[in-house]
Amino acid sequence: MKKKSITAAEFDEKFDGNENLNEFLDLENSTRPGQKSRRVSVDFPEWMVQELDKVARNLGITRQSVIKVFISDKLKKTV
Repeated sequence: MKKKSITAAEFDEKFDGNENLNEFLDLENSTRPGQKSRRVSVDFPEWMVQELDKVARNLGITRQSVIKVFISDKLKKTV
């Protein structure tokens, strides 16, 4: 579906007026800057993997998701 065209000035005016801008945005193909994934390899001791798996089972998510959440939380607290 093709979205309507609008100038930057018109967009700003509508935004400042709290108007709905969804008809002008292509939300299906939008991305957030700096969110590209990069694969890294990390070795964990067996006991840590077992603990991560327990947490993952309790939360109903993957081990990878647990690791991402834990690291994200720690980074937010320290940065």
